[in-house]
Amino acid sequence: MSYMALYRKWRPSEFEDVKGQEHIVTTLRNQIIHNRVGHAYLFCGTRGTGKTTIAKLFAKAVNCEHPVDGSPCGECGMCKAIASHSSLNVIEIDAASNNGVDNIREIRDEVNYSPTEGKYKVYIIDEVHMLSMGAFNALLKTLEEPPSYVIFILATTEAHKIPITILSRCQRYDFRRITIDTISDRLQELMEKEKIKVEEKAIRYVAKAADGSLRDALSLLDQCIAFHLGQPLTYDMVLDVLGVVDVEQFQNLVEAMEERDTKKVLEEIDAIVWQGKELGQFVLDFTWYLRNLLMLKVTGGKEELLEVSKEKQEFMLAMSEKLAEETLMKYIRILSELSNEMRYSVNKRVLLEVAMIKMCTPKMEQDLTAILQRLTDLEHQMDEVNKEPKVIVKEVRAEAPSAMKEEEIKEELLKQYEPAKIEDLKLFVSKWETIKKKTPKVLQNMLRGAGIGIASAEHTLNLLYDAEDPNINSYWNSKDTEGLNRRLKELEDIAKEVIGKEVKFQCIPINYQENQSLEHIDMTKVKYLNIEFEN
Repeated sequence: MSYMALYRKWRPSEFEDVKGQEHIVTTLRNQIIHNRVGHAYLFCGTRGTGKTTIAKLFAKAVNCEHPVDGSPCGECGMCKAIASHSSLNVIEIDAASNNGVDNIREIRDEVNYSPTEGKYKVYIIDEVHMLSMGAFNALLKTLEEPPSYVIFILATTEAHKIPITILSRCQRYDFRRITIDTISDRLQELMEKEKIKVEEKAIRYVAKAADGSLRDALSLLDQCIAFHLGQPLTYDMVLDVLGVVDVEQFQNLVEAMEERDTKKVLEEIDAIVWQGKELGQFVLDFTWYLRNLLMLKVTGGKEELLEVSKEKQEFMLAMSEKLAEETLMKYIRILSELSNEMRYSVNKRVLLEVAMIKMCTPKMEQDLTAILQRLTDLEHQMDEVNKEPKVIVKEVRAEAPSAMKEEEIKEELLKQYEPAKIEDLKLFVSKWETIKKKTPKVLQNMLRGAGIGIASAEHTLNLLYDAEDPNINSYWNSKDTEGLNRRLKELEDIAKEVIGKEVKFQCIPINYQENQSLEHIDMTKVKYLNIEFEN
C-alpha cells in the first residue's frame, strides 16, 4: 500500500479528535442530539483549521444509523460508505474550478431527488467565495428553501467576498487559528503513535511555523521526518529542512546594517534571492530574528524566550548589546509594514531592497525614531572624536589650510550648529504643537499644556507652565535636577533637527487666576506670553 501523508492518515474520524475548535464542535453536536439540524452552514477561517474535516464529520453524523452523543459511530454502513468516499449522500464541490452558473444549476436539479439511503444529502462547497456573481444568484433560492433532506455546508477562507444575501441564509461559524500549545500537544501525541522520536523544541518550532494551521504543521513535520528518515528528529534538523534562511545570513545582515554598509546588505539580499528563498517568508523570519535580539536585550539574555539553537545564542547576545532597543524596534516596524505591502506586490524584491536601504540610511526617514537614531549616530561620532582626537585631526589637516592649528581644527570638528536667530525661533514656535506630539512619552507629559515664548536672551526660548497645577509643576520643580536637564537637552536636540540651529530653553512658571487652568486658556495667546522682540 502506498504511503499516506500524516494529515490524511490522522484526519479526525469523530468529533472528539478535533482540536482547537471546541466552540463549533459542541454547537453542532447539540444540534444533532436535539434534532435541530439547520439547512445551510457557512464555515469561515484560515487554511488548515478544520473546516472541511468538521463538514465531513457533520455529514457523517447526520446520516449515522447509531450516533453516539452526537458523534458518528464509525461502524455502521453509512459511516463506512462516507469514510470511503463511496456514498452518494455527500457531494464535495471545489468552487475554485466549478464556479459557473451551469455548475450551480446542476446542483439545483440534483436536490430534487431524495437520497436512496440515509437521511440527508450534504453538499460541501469548498472555497465558495470563488463562485461568480451569477452562480451566487443561481444558488440563492435553493439555499433559502432547500428540500428537508438537503444540507449545504459552504467553506471559505475569505468570508468578506461572499454576498450578504448568501450570508443571511446561513448559520455562520468562525474557525479560530489553533494555538501553538494545542498543535504541539497534537503533534506529540501523533508522533508517539507513529513511534517516531522528535525533540520537543523541534515540535514547537514546527507548530509556530504552521501559523495556526494543524494541517500545515503535519505537512511540515512529514517533510522533516522524510528527510531524516530513521533518525530522531532534532531542532537543528527541522531548521535545515524547512529551508529557513540560515541564521548566519541574518547575522551578516544585521552587522552590515549597523555599519551602514548598504552595498553589503544588497549583496546579501541578492544571495538570498539566488538561493531561491521565498522573500515573503524571509521577511517574516528576519522579523523573528530581530525579535529574538530585542528579547535578549530587554530580558538580559534569557534563553527560554529564543527560537534559535544554543550555538547561535552567544553570538546573538553579543550582537544585541551593540544595538539600541529603539533601533531594533524601528527595524521590526519597517519589516512589519513591508510584510503587509509584499502580500499584494508583484515585485517583492524591489520593495525589500528599498526597505533595507531605508534601514541602513536613517536620514531617509523623518519620524522621531529616525531622528533619535541620527542623534545617536552623531553622539557616537563625537565620542570617537573625543577618544582619538589626534588621529582625526591628522585626517582633516590633510585637506585643511596649512595655517590652521590642531586646536582650531578640532574646534571646527566639534562645532555642529549655529545659534538660532529670531526668524529660526519664530519657525520653531509656529511648529510647537506638532513638535510636542512627536516627543518621547516622558517629555510629552512634561510639556502637556505648556506654552512657549521667545526670550530676550539670544537663541533662547521660554517654556511657560502653570505653577498652580501640581501635576505639571511636579515635573519642573523636581529635585532630580539632572533628570530635568537631560529632558531639556533632548528638547534642544529635537530643536536642532527641526530648524538646524542651536536653541536654549529656560522654564518660566506662570500664575493664573484662581480656578483657571491652562486648558481654559487660549493657547495661541499662551504661545506669545513673555515675548520680547529685538529692534
